[in-house]
Amino acid sequence: MTAFVLVSGPFTGDWVWQEVAARLREAGAEVHPAMLTGMGDHRRPGGPGTDLGTHVEDLVRLIDGIDAAEVVIVGHDYGIHPVLGAADRRPERIARVVYLDAGMPEDGDAAVALVPDHALRERLLQQSGPSESDWRVPPPQGDEWQRWGSTDGIPAEALARMDRLAVPQPAGTFTQPLRLSGAASGLPTTGVLCTAGGVGIETVEFLVRSGPPQFRRLADPQVSFFELATGHWPMLSSPGELASVLLRAAAGEGHRVAAAPSEQPDHLRSFLMDVPERPRERVGRTDLYLPDADEPRPAVVFVHGGPVSPDARPTPRDWPGFVGYCRYVASLGAVGVMLDHRLHALTDYARAAEDVAAAVERVRADPRVDGERIALWYFSAGGLLSADPLAEPPPWLRCVALTYPVLAPLPGWGLVDSRFRPVAAVGSAGRLPVVLTRVGRENAAIAATVGEFLSAAENCKAGVEVVDVPLGRHGFETTDHSEEARGAVERAVRSVLGHLTG
Repeated sequence: MTAFVLVSGPFTGDWVWQEVAARLREAGAEVHPAMLTGMGDHRRPGGPGTDLGTHVEDLVRLIDGIDAAEVVIVGHDYGIHPVLGAADRRPERIARVVYLDAGMPEDGDAAVALVPDHALRERLLQQSGPSESDWRVPPPQGDEWQRWGSTDGIPAEALARMDRLAVPQPAGTFTQPLRLSGAASGLPTTGVLCTAGGVGIETVEFLVRSGPPQFRRLADPQVSFFELATGHWPMLSSPGELASVLLRAAAGEGHRVAAAPSEQPDHLRSFLMDVPERPRERVGRTDLYLPDADEPRPAVVFVHGGPVSPDARPTPRDWPGFVGYCRYVASLGAVGVMLDHRLHALTDYARAAEDVAAAVERVRADPRVDGERIALWYFSAGGLLSADPLAEPPPWLRCVALTYPVLAPLPGWGLVDSRFRPVAAVGSAGRLPVVLTRVGRENAAIAATVGEFLSAAENCKAGVEVVDVPLGRHGFETTDHSEEARGAVERAVRSVLGHLTG
């Protein structure tokens, strides 16, 4: 017999699983909806010391009391943090870990990164420790639930029940980092993706193929996926479908991402053009590729996407695509600049923007650079960082370039500060030239942001030049060595340099 341990997200308890648990039991499964300390059970009221470790201990005790041969442990939203902590402590007891519309936290990550309210997130991060008066975070009510995840499909009665039964979340459960030894890293896992939030299997395949390196592990044959066409709380909106998916996950079913683990990641393949090497100077997180010139030259600063894990090696500035762009620009007489900024999570956009701004100032101060002729070139999810220069173009900025960019936070990216919305900022760009490289085989959600940006640009008469790559896809510079692709890169680079020298 399989036993399911069901762990809910913030502000909720075992009651949220009532209908799912009934359906699982009807199918013959043993079910244990978890009630964690401080989450509404008068027998375990919690206190200022209640933290993630407390909830991990709750689950370890629950697992130790289960006699079933196989335990499938399910973590929804915040619940994946204590789930992974408990699985790390009892890996021999766990048959499968199910991520139910949850993130992928690693050792050292805290759930505070999931808090959508920027002010609340900052307050939690600045707290030295919860006190008797502020050790709990009040639950959302009414329309506020939408900020924590899509409420699509939840009946009105169930929404009212959420308001009625929700309880404050102990602050320490958000702020204490998850600690993992790696003991559970080889366990089979299943991701259940709720597509009303904008993320589905297509997104996973896109991330494995073209995203940051940490997503490569999603192509492991031990990892499977299911989609549910509903919002963030499927236990309330689609309990029957969720129960069926959990039973199938326990049986080892689910979609596997089709990518050979030994295949070289797209971002580490060779650049599509054979460009000559150029002298490179490395200072801190910034590299300068220098042209043959006796006088100060304009510079192009390249800004990578992400989020990229801080442990990723090589780092983006050594990825062949960016090295190729920098060398190409330098071969044509400008200084190519590449930096590693610290966009490690969706909450890091402000820090990444600071890194880019600091790198630009260092470059402008270099005597080999004409500090009044600078272009900023953004890629992929780094495109959100273009919002600042588009909103208030500085006089030294001669051009903004965008290549397969994300130009508005994607569905499910509620953690991104609202400041980073180029679709809104372009209205203030004035006559600043923008060169946008658009790929025809783009992820649908990203393509929608590009369309929205171009509509906004047209409405405000912004100067946007579109370089189309009809057969190209995200990251095409290292996967497509066709004449079409090379022509698009050449056209975009020469257009940007034309704005710098014109």
